Amino acid sequence: MTSPTTNSSAGSLAFPLRGKTVVVGVGGGIAAYKACELVRLLIKADAKVRVVMTPGAQKFVQPLTFQALTGHAVFTDLFSLEQESTIGHISLADQADLMIIAPATANLLARMAAGMATDALTACWLATKAPTLVAPSMNVNMWQHPMVAANVERLRPHVAFVGPDSGFLACGWTGRGRLADPDMIAHAAERLLAAKDLVGRRILVSAGPTHEPIDAVRFLSNKSTGKMGFALAEAAAQRGASVTVIAGPTGLSLSPDIARIDVQTAQEMDVAIHAEAPGADVVIMAAAVADFRVKAPAREKQKRGALGKTMALPLVQNRDILASLGALASRKGSSPRPVLVGFAAETSNLVAAAKQKLTGKGCDYIVANDVSQPDAGFGVDTNRVIVVSPRGTTAVPLASKREIAHAILTEVSRRPPAKTKAAASAPRPKRR
Repeated sequence: MTSPTTNSSAGSLAFPLRGKTVVVGVGGGIAAYKACELVRLLIKADAKVRVVMTPGAQKFVQPLTFQALTGHAVFTDLFSLEQESTIGHISLADQADLMIIAPATANLLARMAAGMATDALTACWLATKAPTLVAPSMNVNMWQHPMVAANVERLRPHVAFVGPDSGFLACGWTGRGRLADPDMIAHAAERLLAAKDLVGRRILVSAGPTHEPIDAVRFLSNKSTGKMGFALAEAAAQRGASVTVIAGPTGLSLSPDIARIDVQTAQEMDVAIHAEAPGADVVIMAAAVADFRVKAPAREKQKRGALGKTMALPLVQNRDILASLGALASRKGSSPRPVLVGFAAETSNLVAAAKQKLTGKGCDYIVANDVSQPDAGFGVDTNRVIVVSPRGTTAVPLASKREIAHAILTEVSRRPPAKTKAAASAPRPKRR
């Protein structure tokens, strides 16, 4: 084991939107108010955000709102002597590293598909060479109309789409047409700008807690929410990897192109991971898997009155999934196993505990964090970690879990995958 190496700084983390200029084009639909949250998320990701609005969008949200959020004037008028004194739409288009159009109404999609430049937004879009992400939003019947479908297909070679989602719409209808969640739009934006250094890699991520049943309604669990594991999955997909997530019980959602297998118990997670691991280049065990389960859970709810004042629960130990994967490398005749990344949720002596876990479980990396810290434990959006490997340790300071995920993947990407027959031939798991 070598001595500690680099101390990463937040500024050096591979975060796709940091320092990028993102032009957000707001169309004239009721979902225009959601563009405010999108702008906030982009700014939080350290992007430089500029906003351009159609005349219709200004009926729903005042330009002053976006000016207050971004600290910059909003481009609204293609014929304004002030805004166009320096050919504003060309200047804005040239600055863009990415353009996001949200919401994109049926009318706006039609004008884009026809190559029209009838307002500030469409003129800016036609003038930019930056990649464009389009988030449609409209009534379900409009979205299903053949003309709208034709316009979407005409635009597909030139832009990326995210959504629309299904659900209850402002018009009272229920169906597909709702603007994608701003967080999902931000994820899609990150994916467009992320370095594609993981193309060709198959990455398996476990995330969230497990629930070990006591009876039909009670269970043993822990404080994990899955946020770190899901951030790793999204970051890996953004960087071009083929990603599968084995998810314990959590209310979090994933991008549609990430394969997801939902489980409840540690035993179910064990089975799922060992079924998928042979086809993976990298396995990241971010889940907080229960060490023990109830020996004989009751099939029906146990009444409080029948339990008495104390309750004894005989427990049995679950198999250590990470150690079992690490042990594969020592078996004679076995194929090279995936790169193994484990997590160590500790409350003290992080590095010592991580080094012990690294050798004891046969891992390539251990990511240790102090879960007693209020800004780096379970359920929060930030983290600080120490990545331990046989080559040394790397401290990653406090940052968002999305940034931490990219930092971890940057460390892991420095080790080339072990190519195996199983990895080459393994089928893409279906989303369940």
